[in-house]
Amino acid sequence: MRILMLHNRYLTPGGEDQSTAAEVALLRDAGCEVELLERDNRQIEQLGNFKTALRTLWSSESFREIHDKLNSSQFDLLHVQNFFPLWSPAVYYAAGKCRVPVVQTLRNYRLMCVNATMFRDHMPCEDCLGRALPWPGVIHSCYRESHAGSAVVASMIGLHNMLGTWKNKVQIYVALTGFAREKYIMGGLPAEKIIVKPNFVYPFPAPGPGGGGYALFAGRLSPEKGIKTLLEAWNGAEGPLPLKIAGEGPLREFVSTSAESAPAIQYLGPKTANECYELMGQAEFLVFPSEWYEGMPRTVIEAFAAGTPVLASNIGATASMVVHGKTGFHFPAGDVAGLRRQAEWCSRNLQEVQALRKNARAAFEEKYTGAANIEMLLAIYRKAQGQLPQHNSAAT
Repeated sequence: MRILMLHNRYLTPGGEDQSTAAEVALLRDAGCEVELLERDNRQIEQLGNFKTALRTLWSSESFREIHDKLNSSQFDLLHVQNFFPLWSPAVYYAAGKCRVPVVQTLRNYRLMCVNATMFRDHMPCEDCLGRALPWPGVIHSCYRESHAGSAVVASMIGLHNMLGTWKNKVQIYVALTGFAREKYIMGGLPAEKIIVKPNFVYPFPAPGPGGGGYALFAGRLSPEKGIKTLLEAWNGAEGPLPLKIAGEGPLREFVSTSAESAPAIQYLGPKTANECYELMGQAEFLVFPSEWYEGMPRTVIEAFAAGTPVLASNIGATASMVVHGKTGFHFPAGDVAGLRRQAEWCSRNLQEVQALRKNARAAFEEKYTGAANIEMLLAIYRKAQGQLPQHNSAAT
């Protein structure tokens, strides 16, 4: 099978980039031909805000590029990982004109939420859920705290709702969890088009021994990830394990400054994937305090691969991924006292925490390996091919 895969990289690398690379590697190792085309948000500085805004709504350049690529080569399918903002939904129409089926992975809530996270004012927000035009997101400046930027993103969502793009131009959507699937159905996507397929780690690390005498946070340093809750909980805890924080993001300076005045917290800066695997393998447990409806966090899967239990907020995907008392522990999202109590317990009871390592690795091997994922992915592709309409009129 020949697959054309599209991805738009953000300024700060994250799980979407890693998941895209993992799917490309998995498909190629399974004998598929995959051509990956990527755009990078560093181009925005060259384009300027006005041109970027126009491309967000509809990129004629993307339409021509994907149309010419699909028209000149025998691709079986277009798989879009992330089209925002530089590819734009125009790529769906290019595929339709060439009669190539489209699969879109739903790694966030971009098709119905201006900031893509359904998170505002330090808590989950569903104000735009089910609205043809997500105008509350403009009022609250949800996209980069900008009314103008939010208006552009809301216009993109509303325009393609009106055109029927989301419902008619994609054959199959891939949701990472049943939770995300239900939210998208509530948002208006056809239920029959959304298939659940989890994230995975490929290639994956060997399990680590633990025993490093520290807890670990690894990920993007941004408000929805619960960083401030984490720091406040650790600063007020009695006798917690040292906390190591690896990552980068908009709260990097805040985290760095906080760590300087907190003897139990160490900020390590950004780390490579292999460096994170090493840290996870030695950590007693991973802390995952996210406060938004995560798609399916790779960090949790990577921790399971390393055999490391996870102390996670009980919200969204992690509520089902982490089984309390078996592969880790829960606390209420955004609850400083709840996180503090659980961190103190784990720090005092390392033998009990260590006993969960085999369970964590077993959960990974059962659900989150490439071998468990490849047949699901290929079945989705085959289903998308079978759903291509007989007569497909598309924009030119």
